[in-house]
Amino acid sequence: MMLKTSLRSFFAHKGRMALSLIAVVLSVAFVSGTLVFTDTATATFDRLFATTASDIAVGPADDGADHNEQSGGAMARTLPASVVQQVAAQPGVKTATGEVSVSNATIVDPDTNKSIGPTGGAPTLAGNWYETPNSALKITSGAAPEGAGQVLLDADTADKSKLSIGDQLRIITAVGDYRATISGIATFTTTNPGAALVFFDTPTAQRELLGHPGAFTSVVAYGDGSRTNDQLKSALVATFGKTYQVKTAAEQAADNQSDVGGFLDFMKYAMLGFAGISLLVGGFLIINTFSMLVAQRTREIGLLRAIGGSRSQVNRSVLTEALILGVLGSTIGLGAGLGLAVGLIKLMGKVGMHLDASQLTVKASVPIAAYAVGVIITVLAAWLPARRAGKVSPMAALRDHGTPAEAAANRIRAAVGLLLTTAGVAALVAGAAASSAGTGGGLLGLGVLVTLVGFVVIGPLLAGAVVRVLGAALPAFFGPSGRLAQRNALRNPRRTGATAAALMIGLALVTGAAVVTSSMVSSATSQIDRSVGADFIVMSNNGGLTPNMVKAIEGTPGLSHVSRSKDIGVVITSPDGHREDTSINAVSPTYGEDLRVPAVTGSFEGALRQGISVDKDYADSHHLKVGDPLTVHFQGGSTQTLNVAAVTAEDNQLYQGEMYIGLATAERALPADRLPQDVMALAGASSDPDQAYAALQKSLAQYPQLQVKNQADYKALIKKQVDQLLSMVYGLLGLAIVVAVLGVVNTLALSVVERTREIGLLRAIGLSRRQLRRMIRLESVVIAVFGAVLGTGLGLAWGITAQRVLRTQGLDQLTVPTGTIVAVFVGAAVVGLLAALGPALRASRMNVLAAIATD
Repeated sequence: MMLKTSLRSFFAHKGRMALSLIAVVLSVAFVSGTLVFTDTATATFDRLFATTASDIAVGPADDGADHNEQSGGAMARTLPASVVQQVAAQPGVKTATGEVSVSNATIVDPDTNKSIGPTGGAPTLAGNWYETPNSALKITSGAAPEGAGQVLLDADTADKSKLSIGDQLRIITAVGDYRATISGIATFTTTNPGAALVFFDTPTAQRELLGHPGAFTSVVAYGDGSRTNDQLKSALVATFGKTYQVKTAAEQAADNQSDVGGFLDFMKYAMLGFAGISLLVGGFLIINTFSMLVAQRTREIGLLRAIGGSRSQVNRSVLTEALILGVLGSTIGLGAGLGLAVGLIKLMGKVGMHLDASQLTVKASVPIAAYAVGVIITVLAAWLPARRAGKVSPMAALRDHGTPAEAAANRIRAAVGLLLTTAGVAALVAGAAASSAGTGGGLLGLGVLVTLVGFVVIGPLLAGAVVRVLGAALPAFFGPSGRLAQRNALRNPRRTGATAAALMIGLALVTGAAVVTSSMVSSATSQIDRSVGADFIVMSNNGGLTPNMVKAIEGTPGLSHVSRSKDIGVVITSPDGHREDTSINAVSPTYGEDLRVPAVTGSFEGALRQGISVDKDYADSHHLKVGDPLTVHFQGGSTQTLNVAAVTAEDNQLYQGEMYIGLATAERALPADRLPQDVMALAGASSDPDQAYAALQKSLAQYPQLQVKNQADYKALIKKQVDQLLSMVYGLLGLAIVVAVLGVVNTLALSVVERTREIGLLRAIGLSRRQLRRMIRLESVVIAVFGAVLGTGLGLAWGITAQRVLRTQGLDQLTVPTGTIVAVFVGAAVVGLLAALGPALRASRMNVLAAIATD
């Protein structure tokens, strides 16, 4: 009987369930779509790496420094051609080929002088063209490059740049500039990971990319089947010892998967985090929906109890409706998630990562997660209303069309809410006062969670006070409609609090993120003003600054000096025996003029002449003082003992955690062919800065990969990067805001149904349709603005605490974005108006007599 009752009730109220269903669908779609997209991307790259890896790869040995070989302008490490012959001579090896591959080249279209490779994410790869049994590319037009002056380009880059066979290219490498004609186009046989690829014949690649004829960056080998890959590796390790590094196909694939996996995991967990927020917001919507449905069915529930229905049966009846809603929403959401995954795949295709939407990977975990999320969240959200429904006594329900007052429960709720809020505020205060970022971050996380729960619990108590204040002016401006709107919002504080809580969560996160990002911009700007003395900064988007670039910078008229900076991979051993793989900055003697690095003890300028500077945190951790020795092993060079000449401050992100030596020190420790290129150049103007800036841009115009910026440009770049981050956060939080808006719409729609008779009576005593619509719109605005008040208050508390926690990490300026806060309140009011349009129109169209006659 109860099952039939549940089904009839669900389908009788299907219109009222629709918005709750949308909330479940959106949340489940986000979860399932994220899982399908990341699983598809992972499977695609797994296939790519598994099918294109050679049986054996031999490369330069790891010399102990955890430093990416071509990052920071470092030159590619090489091995001689004799290694190819040694590998080919091994029993069980069918073919062995020397490979040249670098990731620090820039491809330029000479006609436009613009880079045609990716500007971020995927690399530009340049190397030698050779055939393998499982090549990732095949030539689909033209021919392979032969001799100097010819190159092969990948099809995706050619299509994107509108280039074809016979067109000219300019390739800027670490060795110099190379001009060539496109001799052929190669198409990916598997997935294109988004990289731009250009290939030379082998002698040209060795000369133009490495500067070493006869050298290779690795050797790839394929077996003849008589030996396993592990056996081939063992034989080669026995031959080479630790001179070279040998990897099997499985090890190569694992390394590549690890590189891609970090990016995919970041996307996955970020999107799932925001899906969790939308689920939390959707939970409030479902609670509200079932609370109002239970209230409207009080007499029905009383009749069921009177004819023998038990509390548990009534409880199960409500939970059955929630189960139906959860299963239906999860099913639709799972389908929508597949569509979302296809959309994400197409979006990634526009940025160069070409995944095949026809090969969607849907693991068993996807539907399990979809139904677990949708059903469990829905049933849990409906449990409180179901429990409340089961407690309604038959006689009370038959006498009074409404749930009985729960004064004692409300008092307990208020006490618990106050206790949680106080505890959360205490955690935030303690986090803001913490001396270390680690401790402060833990307290911040605890404070955010507890204050959020506390505000949700105490929401109904706050509603009575805050809504009364917010609605105080409504009667004066809008007459009877305003007075009725205020009273309607106050009529059920629990419902008002739950509806506002959904909106509060999204707005709190938006406000908190805005405070943190605004503080990031102001802190970075302040640090630049305090510490940067250089008029101009020159950096490369790809690799380092080649000698020709440095020569062009130094030859620019109007510059007083140029300070160069190199990133050197080292292994540092402190007197206490601690060994650390890291990198240090090797800089010009004039560097201190361009970046003012304050020394706590010693002299920074002295460290650049002789010795090394260390940051205060490193010095404190290893009990170092000026004059203490550090053993520094330079990657690819010698081991030096350098005395600490300065301990530098930790008060600025521009030099926090950095170690510095002079360029002369690095030149003594490293052979010329192992000395990396400059990663950055700082310059000062000798006369008019504007003229010098224009001259510098003109000198470097032939290098499109270079960024030439003055201080104003640099500040604008930082703001742009932070704004992009904030825009992404806002976009993801938009889902939670959409679900919250649905909650307001649903509450008003159900409220209109609940007050059908009351609306009829109001119309009968003279309230016009226009006044009725205004009443509902104003009620909606008050609820939305109430949510904005709570959300903004919470967000400010979280954002300010976060800034205080990160003050030792460079976030030393607190900036409260008043514009964003004003926009939040205006947006909340607009949300309230839009959410009320449908319910207000429906209420105004009611037949007066039919409404009055409604039971």
